[in-house]
Amino acid sequence: MSGRASQKAETIKLVALDVDGVMTDGSILLGSQGIAETKAFNVKDGLGIKLLQERGIEVAIITGRTSESLERRAVELGISLLLQGREDKGAALVEILTNLRITASDVAYMGDDLPDLPALNLAGLAACPSDAVTTIIEAADWVAPHPGGQGAVRALCDFILKAQGYMPYVRSSQ
Repeated sequence: MSGRASQKAETIKLVALDVDGVMTDGSILLGSQGIAETKAFNVKDGLGIKLLQERGIEVAIITGRTSESLERRAVELGISLLLQGREDKGAALVEILTNLRITASDVAYMGDDLPDLPALNLAGLAACPSDAVTTIIEAADWVAPHPGGQGAVRALCDFILKAQGYMPYVRSSQ
């Protein structure tokens, strides 16, 4: 799986991410007033996203839910491609591809559950966290060594950057 996935990663120009279960651990906090607007994001994932952007790789977020805290995190990370409330993630990904004028083979998509399957099947590199549901793991080209919200996104970023010969902050032995 890894050799073929590494070849696919060499041409990635866009990384599209689900949120709950990928960028977060998938927890939804319920209080007496209903759903709390709190999401925990991994800071290492954020740096990975920034490293992709430095390399010229676009990052998009596609989620079925809508969250003000996600909007804030997207702004912090400089992600303008934020599609919230999008149940059909495959159609949302096609919309992004059309707008950016890139092909599906140039896209990596990371998802963790059944609503992500259409986007995963479309993407050139299908990825998931280690705790994704079985159907998603079976559909993936690459499975992160970490669960969602605990470094899965960073692992994907590093995998793509390494495949493209770009690993900042790593000293070469001379």
